[in-house]
Amino acid sequence: MEDALYRYVVRMAGRGRPIKYKQANAIEKLQKAIESAIENTTLEVERGVDPETKGSARKAELQSIKQAAVDARELIVEHQRLTTMLEELKEANGSKDPTDWEGGFAEEYSDGKSHQ
Repeated sequence: MEDALYRYVVRMAGRGRPIKYKQANAIEKLQKAIESAIENTTLEVERGVDPETKGSARKAELQSIKQAAVDARELIVEHQRLTTMLEELKEANGSKDPTDWEGGFAEEYSDGKSHQ
């Protein structure tokens, strides 16, 4: 999943060009959604098992809680990766030359000066 997410963000970043604000905003929205999912999953784990539940129903309930804890951990890791990715993308955008050379190689040297 992490490779697919990374490829998606790189593709959305314009293959090396600075990402637009909308794309950084989309990552931030995804982070907020993940935070909400972590909160909901944590509440499910905190809820615990009903002490009156017995046998296979209790075992299923415990398995469900265990899976919720694993899911919460994975969500936390993914949130940290998105935070790192967002910081790197914003840093890369901030360090770029503000001049737009999207037109091509020739446009970069079109001012008539020799750039050696």
